Amino acid sequence: MSTTAPPQRRGRRVPGIVVIPLVLFVVVFVAVRIGVDMFGASSQDENPFLDRPPLASTSSVVAGVAAQASGDDQRILQRLAAVPQATWLTPEALPVDQVGAFVAKIAAEAQAADRTPVFVVYGITNRDCSGGYSSGGLPADQYGAWVEKIAESASRDAAIILEPDALATAAECNQGDERTNLLRDAVERLSAKGPTVYLDAGHASWTDPATMVDLLKAAGIDKARGFSTNVAGYESAADEKTYAETISQALGGVHYVTDTGRNGAGSTGDWCNPPDRALGREPQAEDGTLDAYLWIKPPGESDGTCGGGPEAGQYWPERALSLARAAGW
Repeated sequence: MSTTAPPQRRGRRVPGIVVIPLVLFVVVFVAVRIGVDMFGASSQDENPFLDRPPLASTSSVVAGVAAQASGDDQRILQRLAAVPQATWLTPEALPVDQVGAFVAKIAAEAQAADRTPVFVVYGITNRDCSGGYSSGGLPADQYGAWVEKIAESASRDAAIILEPDALATAAECNQGDERTNLLRDAVERLSAKGPTVYLDAGHASWTDPATMVDLLKAAGIDKARGFSTNVAGYESAADEKTYAETISQALGGVHYVTDTGRNGAGSTGDWCNPPDRALGREPQAEDGTLDAYLWIKPPGESDGTCGGGPEAGQYWPERALSLARAAGW
């Protein structure tokens, strides 16, 4: 019996050999682009810091400040620049036509270094409505488009801290429904593109855990990886762990990250450039409901024009040096 296949059978089978891999390639590409792997897992199911530490960007403000310093100040600032810190995105500095390119640049730097870029999305309507030092944000009808640009440009490996203080101040600013609606839409936009999302949950001395649980549910925590605590705060790691674990358990064990950049000496109850504070634990991944300790608020950034500080968000070298020296650097 001949083992040679008839010519017409060879002619019909060749396209299948080409088309099937092509289809698989397209399916895999689309799945990765939207943050879902071939087995149904989402980027929200994984701790983004376990295998890829957070990025210490070479273009950070502190890196530039360190280059201009001298003596022991330079030593400390260079050490600070080497510690991974989050990159903050505001519509005032990075409007909708600029934010995408900026995010893509940081994401590419992280990819090249095999690190996780951490972005803070901080542009919600009537932002900082209680403190006032960082007031601003986008009108509600423009916020979604700005978030979409970030979602499109951030890599699947990115981590997003979504709107510090937005839920914690929602009630006192009489913006409960508007805030949760905007945040739920933002979570959906970001998670659909792949970045890992953490909704901000304030800190231990601010909001009752049961109240925060309800707010997180309304804001779409089910579509996110989890939540963040103590962003730009000074609460001790122990207090934050108790607060965060209470919320996590009430939500069925969702994950969280905690900002430890400035909590080395705990809190005095003053949130705006309090004196005699210290740097806290450096960023470190954890393997539990706590995903990582992070420096989300760069320690050298001012909280506002209080305690002798410059405008909120501006780098304050003297403050950075004070925090570092108090921590024994």
